Amino acid sequence: MKTFRIKGRDGRISAVVCRKHALRGGLSAAELKERGALVFTDSNVLALYGSKLKRYLAGIPVHAMPAGEAHKSEETLFSLLRAMAAAGLRRNSVLIVLGGGVPGDVGGLAASLYMRGIDCIQIPTTLLSQVDSSVGGKTAIDFCGIKNLVGAFHQPALVLADPAFFATLPPRELRCGMGEIVKHGALDGEIFDLLEGEENLFDLTFLAGIVPKNIAFKADVVRKDPEERGLRRCLNLGHTTAHAFELTDGKLSHGEYVLLGTFLEAEIARKRTECDEAYLTRLQALCLRALGEIPALPEGKQAARAALFDKKNTRAEEVVLTVPAARGKYEILRMPFESYETALGEALEKLC
Repeated sequence: MKTFRIKGRDGRISAVVCRKHALRGGLSAAELKERGALVFTDSNVLALYGSKLKRYLAGIPVHAMPAGEAHKSEETLFSLLRAMAAAGLRRNSVLIVLGGGVPGDVGGLAASLYMRGIDCIQIPTTLLSQVDSSVGGKTAIDFCGIKNLVGAFHQPALVLADPAFFATLPPRELRCGMGEIVKHGALDGEIFDLLEGEENLFDLTFLAGIVPKNIAFKADVVRKDPEERGLRRCLNLGHTTAHAFELTDGKLSHGEYVLLGTFLEAEIARKRTECDEAYLTRLQALCLRALGEIPALPEGKQAARAALFDKKNTRAEEVVLTVPAARGKYEILRMPFESYETALGEALEKLC
C-alpha cells in the first residue's frame, strides 16, 4: 500500500491511497453510516460492482447516473444534489464516488456545492481516473457544448486507487488511461523510460506498478500548485489540440485524443521551440504505439477553430499550448490563431 498527501487551497489534506481491495477493506461502513453517506456511481459500474456495494457498504444508499460523457450535465448534477438532500446528508456527511472520470467530476462538483462543501471519497475504477481525474481536486460538468465549462476545485478527503479494477476494463478503456500516462511520461523522465522500455504497455502487472508513480508525479505537481497558477499548467500538455478534436470529432476516448494531441503538439514544438528533436521522435513513436491505429480525423481548420474555445486561452484569437521540448521538459507556446491553424495542418500531414 502506498499513500500520497495533497494540500488543497482551502487547507484540506487529501490522502491518495494505492491499495488492493478498496471496497472490502478501505472504508468503515459503520463510521460512514454514523456520519451519513451516499454512494454515487454510473449504470455500468453499478452492474459490475453492485453486489459488492451491498456486501461491504450495506445500508448506505446508492444513486446511479446513466453512463457516458453525454450525461456529464447540469441535469445529472442536480439529480445527484436532490438525492443527497433526500438521503439527509449533513455538513459532516460523505459522498462516496465509485466510477470513472465522469462520475468523479460530477460527484466532486456536487460535494463542493452541497452545504457549501462536504467530504468526498473518490474510488476511481478506470485507469484514466486513477492516474488523472481523481487526483488534484478539479471537478466540472460540460455546459453549453463546452467541455468542463462549469466547475470548482474541491480536493477529495480520500482517494482509493485499486489496481484490481483494471481486470474488468475493455482494451479501449486501458488505451484511454494510457493517454494520460504517456503525457506524464512526457513531463517526467523516469516514467518515460519505463514506458519506452516496456514491450506490452497494457500488461496489467506493468500498469499496477506504474500507476503509483503517475499518482506520485501528479500529486507532487498539485501539491506545489493546487490552483493551476503556474507549474500545474504542465499537466495541460497535448490537451489544447486533444480537446479541439474531441469537440469536432468525438469518436474516440479522451485519452486517445490526448495521445493524438501529444503527437501533434510535439510536431508543432519541433519547428517552434529549442527542442531535442531526437527525443520528440521517440515520444511520438511512444504515442503511436499506445494508440495502435491512426484514426481518420476531421480537417485541421475545423479543429483549429475549436481550439479557440479552450479555457486555457486568455486572449482573443490566441491559442495556448503546453508542448514537450526535451526529456522531462516542456514549454508554453502562445500562438496567433492563424499560426496555430497552419502548424496544426502541417503536423497532421506528418501524422498521416
